[in-house]
Amino acid sequence: MITIKNLTLKYGKKTVVENLCLSIPPNEIHGIVGLNGAGKTTLLNALFRIKKIHSGTINRQSEKLKRSSICMLPTEPFFYDNITGEEYLDIFKIPNFDVNKWNALFKLPLKDLIETYSTGMKKKLALMGVIKQDKPIMILDEPFNGLDLETTRIVRSILLELRLQEKTIIITSHVLETLTNLCDKLHYLSDKNIQMQAEKTNFDTFEQSLFESIKERNKAALNELFG
Repeated sequence: MITIKNLTLKYGKKTVVENLCLSIPPNEIHGIVGLNGAGKTTLLNALFRIKKIHSGTINRQSEKLKRSSICMLPTEPFFYDNITGEEYLDIFKIPNFDVNKWNALFKLPLKDLIETYSTGMKKKLALMGVIKQDKPIMILDEPFNGLDLETTRIVRSILLELRLQEKTIIITSHVLETLTNLCDKLHYLSDKNIQMQAEKTNFDTFEQSLFESIKERNKAALNELFG
């Protein structure tokens, strides 16, 4: 169990997340939903310990959550210059990972330099690196960005299989539908905190409430434009 208690995150004097509390049971896929600038990536960076916590705690099984138990896929993966996809995957010294079998799904030119890859190819390579690390907690920030329809479905199938292998997966996406057909629970981050949560059986109600909230928030502006 990951337990976030009274978490506050800041950039300078600006508070991005304030007194956030959240429990994330193991062996589930949790989706973090929110508009641009809501603090989703900041929250994930705090979980991964690359964003300093202003106050509050993030624990796993009553101990401070350690970065060594987490692998993270950022929205825009970073790669060193002048290395091939094969060389990138070799960075992660994990035995029993069959690159060829995994690449049968992703179909990447692993012997080519990464700078020749498209955005989607880079995302697939980074995801392979995350999977290869075989950590109990996976954090995926917008993993479907840049992926085509087929690869999106493949990634969904992979994540569902990894959940069966007792992985805890935390994922964000700008496209709500990619989360509703994948996640066990959804959490709506807005106004510096989690405003709504839902389990799979209540996703329809969650989606309706979320869209109604967005509609009401923009109703006055739309009326000004269209009368």
